[in-house]
Amino acid sequence: MNNTEKEVLKFIQDMNRCWTESKPEDLKNYFHTNMVAITPTDKNRLEGKAACMAGWTAFAKNTKIHSWKEREHKIQLYENTAIVTYYFDISFSMSGQTMNMSGRDMFTLIKENRKWWVVADQFSPTPA
Repeated sequence: MNNTEKEVLKFIQDMNRCWTESKPEDLKNYFHTNMVAITPTDKNRLEGKAACMAGWTAFAKNTKIHSWKEREHKIQLYENTAIVTYYFDISFSMSGQTMNMSGRDMFTLIKENRKWWVVADQFSPTPA
């Protein structure tokens, strides 16, 4: 793994720690103003930093996350763009019920003014 790939991996892992460790307000340091997201629970895409932060914050505030694990990261670099895909396992409680879920995630990052930003995310549970 080269230095840029290590930098991108650290960025993704640090970002995920924000919401999995109940600090979703820190996502402001990771989400681009024009970010979009496709999620498994929203009919329409989330558009803009505020909408994406609201979605992640609502999940973090309404659940108790017991564990989060990422695996098999693949980082593809294109000039000032990075595509990051990986698989995840999460265990959380919501409304008194514990759920264990595996899924996959794909982030698109851009580098502006020497800083990485998430511009797009799409995630979903692993199909049966």
